[in-house]
Amino acid sequence: MMSSLVRILLLAAGLLPCLAAAAGAGGYERVRIALDDVQLNAVLYRPQGPGPFPAVVALHGCGGLWRDKDKLSTRHSDWGERLAAAGFMVLMPDSYGSRGLGSQCGVKELTVRASRERVIDAVAARHWLQARPDVRADAISLLGWSGGGSTILAAVRSDRSPADKQLDFKRAVAFYPGCRTQLESRSFAARLPVLILMGSADDWTPPAPCDYLAKAARARGESVNLVVYEGAVHDFDHPRLDMKQRDDIAYSATGTGKATVGTDPAAREDAIRRVKEFLAGK
Repeated sequence: MMSSLVRILLLAAGLLPCLAAAAGAGGYERVRIALDDVQLNAVLYRPQGPGPFPAVVALHGCGGLWRDKDKLSTRHSDWGERLAAAGFMVLMPDSYGSRGLGSQCGVKELTVRASRERVIDAVAARHWLQARPDVRADAISLLGWSGGGSTILAAVRSDRSPADKQLDFKRAVAFYPGCRTQLESRSFAARLPVLILMGSADDWTPPAPCDYLAKAARARGESVNLVVYEGAVHDFDHPRLDMKQRDDIAYSATGTGKATVGTDPAAREDAIRRVKEFLAGK
């Protein structure tokens, strides 16, 4: 739980955003999340108008948030702009860069783990948003890609439900997460509606474990739905990524450290529609 002092400081930051962030290129602001032991840099996309707005905490994958020092990755800028145009405040915490780390795709012994540190980052981001007067505190959702998607699954577990459920996340979207860890956990249960989006040809995080996970969750009465796009691979929602094979990853379905990535225009278009509708509660 947040201390009263932290709440006051965060509220002040929300009332005086110009003191907490400097405007950046591409329609986003660079902001700083300071909550108890969590210190994170982040990117914020804000819709036009006074609000209050529903919001999304968006979690990057193993490659991190940035393309290079001063350029947000194309995927993140595309989704940030799209969701802001649809009326959502979008906060993207930088879990790696904030800790002095670069891409973690080829790292086997992670120090910033999906099931621990990154879940803490997501919760801190939610608290930061809920302290802002231009955000609807009861309408903050989660969105994540790959390793960020795996974080989503860890964050929505029922055994991680906050004490004040009125301030919980609303719903969650996971793009091509690794589902095996949660599938093998006997205690996994989703407390929120979850939408999982994957490609049938994904050889980095294959869909089969997520299919089993979703079916088991629905059998228990949980709202966990999986959409699998035929022939699509990892990163299918990227705005413009030529199909290619990566050979620099720590874990892959084949065990070779290689996986195929690339945009699938049809899957991308359908995913954009589904995500907007799902986050809007339709």
